[in-house]
Amino acid sequence: MTSLLEVDNLSIQFPGPSGTTVRAADAISFRVEEGSTLGLVGESGCGKSVTALALLRLVPEPGLIAGGRILFRGVDLMALPERQMRRYRGRQIALIFQEPTAALNPVLTVGYQIAEGLLVHGLMRKKEAMAEAARLLALVRIPDPARRVHEYPHQMSGGMRQRVLIAMALACKPALVVADEPTTALDVTLQAEILDLLRRLKDELGLSLLLISHNLGVIAETADRVAVMYAGRIVEEAPVRDLFRDPAHPYTRGLLRSVPRPAAPSPAGVGPDRGPRRLQAIEGSVPDLAHLPAGCAFHPRCPERLPECPQQVPEVRPLGATAAGAARRVACFLHHDPEGRPRTPPPRGLA
Repeated sequence: MTSLLEVDNLSIQFPGPSGTTVRAADAISFRVEEGSTLGLVGESGCGKSVTALALLRLVPEPGLIAGGRILFRGVDLMALPERQMRRYRGRQIALIFQEPTAALNPVLTVGYQIAEGLLVHGLMRKKEAMAEAARLLALVRIPDPARRVHEYPHQMSGGMRQRVLIAMALACKPALVVADEPTTALDVTLQAEILDLLRRLKDELGLSLLLISHNLGVIAETADRVAVMYAGRIVEEAPVRDLFRDPAHPYTRGLLRSVPRPAAPSPAGVGPDRGPRRLQAIEGSVPDLAHLPAGCAFHPRCPERLPECPQQVPEVRPLGATAAGAARRVACFLHHDPEGRPRTPPPRGLA
């Protein structure tokens, strides 16, 4: 497959208290292939959302992109002057924000907010753009779009406002849509509807999708590949089925063990059903990005840590390939020694 987006060693920093530096993203690399969905998953505060903003060079001040390359169809977006970069925002790469109430302007109609991107990029005149806004509302399954196009955000439900954000993102027919927690503020039923909508539009319009979430269920249903972030770094990347079937990093295994599962049926159907499996929490807490522990940032919480884990930061290295040839990557000394040599089988960790 052809790479649409390649992120190489991207680092994002913010000034912290007492002269410290907060590494919101630290040397992360990933690719989004044409027509595919990459899921970026991790706990709140791990750097997912700021990575999304960095793709459009919208990191809020006083933060800055401290290093790395962002290649979109071979063009390094980091090397473009601001005037040229504006041609990519919304036109080639669109962002769906996680909170529609904050993202939508309360004093402008939803129709105008959808049409605004078309006007800014000079793709249509106002009358045509408003007609296109109504068509997009119909595309995202908002009923009576000719009337709704003249309504304001407060006149719509949360699910409809989220659909408006999706319509806004699709207005200029971008090649890549970055969806930052698009279902967080919605109930379970609306979450399912929005995810189904995103999948359908991706297939119909030939989109590529970067889906950012802390919800593993959302990622499992939608993504083709998954990159797992912890404390500003990518610790594992794999095809979605491989990652859920056989997670390689202890943090990924901890995330999967913390997902609620329904009650299991009794053996051979005899007797009462077993109760729900007890959740296994990851011990400890997420580290302060301004004061990361030495070595692997996960080692204070890791039940499988090795003696070298507190001493050196593990690099993301290839971990074989699936039968289909899709490579896996992991940053963990269980699978590679500090010099990068594979460990087979992985050693037993020291709790």
